[in-house]
Amino acid sequence: MTATSGTIAERILETLRTSRRPWDDDELAQRLGVAQRQTVNQICRRLAADGYLQRYVGGTGKLVNALIARQADAQVVDEPASTKLVVDEPIEVPPGSSAEQRTAEALMIAHLANRLGVELQPRRIVTPTGARVEVDGVDAAQTVLVEAWAHQGPPKSAQRHKVLADAFKLSWIASTLPARPRLILCFSDDAAAKPFQAGRSWAAAALRDQRIEVFVAELPEQVRAEILAAQRRQYR
Repeated sequence: MTATSGTIAERILETLRTSRRPWDDDELAQRLGVAQRQTVNQICRRLAADGYLQRYVGGTGKLVNALIARQADAQVVDEPASTKLVVDEPIEVPPGSSAEQRTAEALMIAHLANRLGVELQPRRIVTPTGARVEVDGVDAAQTVLVEAWAHQGPPKSAQRHKVLADAFKLSWIASTLPARPRLILCFSDDAAAKPFQAGRSWAAAALRDQRIEVFVAELPEQVRAEILAAQRRQYR
């Protein structure tokens, strides 16, 4: 199988943009049907050097590629002989785009996976009733379930409801599994997590009673700045 739709670089960016998780070079080569893994490796390194990707060691110990959202909508082309990249005029990002948050959430899941020593990937879980539920991070044995929220700053009322809906989803899924998994709400900012940790908050008390943990992942300052810029764009 060979790459036929778009350049390899464009297809790598599109895969990372839509998958909501980092991919290693082997996974990208297999997904894109590129026979030579080294081709993908060279293109990913060039994309990282040009500011499109961040390459870091993931939860499995392998080097993975994560999209840097601020470059997500630029057009990229390959020159097969040298894998040199030419960048055209960037496309304006729609005000409601959540690409920055999706990229950040993938980094948050990877950070948590490193801390726990497990591999976490987005997964669709099918319940005994046939209902299908998307979860941001799940290990292969379904012993850890994670929902991530990359918001920066104190949440508004509607946003708190969103987090509590994620918590309810985790608790419900856990009730359908043979063994109760570890349930985690992953944040990237202390101010965003505080309403769900404060001792007198009913939400915090409910999460503790439901044995749902709150974890705050560290993000690079550049990524945090990109999320804040996206929030301003989305709510202007």
